[in-house]
Amino acid sequence: MLDIITTQWHPLLSGLWNTILCSLIALVGSLIIGTFFALLEISKYRIVRLIGSIYVEVFRNIPLLVIAMGFFLIVPMYIAKISGFAAGIIGLTLYTSAFIAETVRAGINSVEGGQLEGALANGLTHGQAMRYIILPQAFRVVIPPLGNQFINLVKNSSVLAFVAGFDLMYEGNLIANDTLQTMPTYFIVGVLYLIITLPLSYYMRHLEKKLA
Repeated sequence: MLDIITTQWHPLLSGLWNTILCSLIALVGSLIIGTFFALLEISKYRIVRLIGSIYVEVFRNIPLLVIAMGFFLIVPMYIAKISGFAAGIIGLTLYTSAFIAETVRAGINSVEGGQLEGALANGLTHGQAMRYIILPQAFRVVIPPLGNQFINLVKNSSVLAFVAGFDLMYEGNLIANDTLQTMPTYFIVGVLYLIITLPLSYYMRHLEKKLA
């Protein structure tokens, strides 16, 4: 194990960096897209609600690997050439955003309906009421499930290994194949994933207590 660390530290750190970068991009993207489709799902217009529901149901019920492979193989064939790293990020973002949309929608529905009516009666537009009154309260409620989604996102980033995304799992597979040291390599990879997820888990718990 020490031999792998000393001789393969560069690809391991490179894979770790790509995993962190992919997770951060997908985290921001999925939070924005998920919140947008959560708002569509609670719209007063039926067609808008239908669009939001279709998006959520489609991406929530298709395996992440299928989505990522679709962007990796089909999009370059018919639309535009993209890297495996980009295909993995897009797939991960769309997949995670569907779960975040349902989480945020549940948080919005948990806010007392009279607050929206009161905000509208005081001259705020619907958008202003959602932005300044409803969404802040909704996010306080959904901090724990959102934290779980973010942690799952980091772990799900290993899907990049299947689309040549040069993430931590991809580099771990290469090292295991080159050195034939399978168990030590994947143990190190697992520890590196823990280095990312454990601080995030503890921070989300701290944030949950702070906002309680």
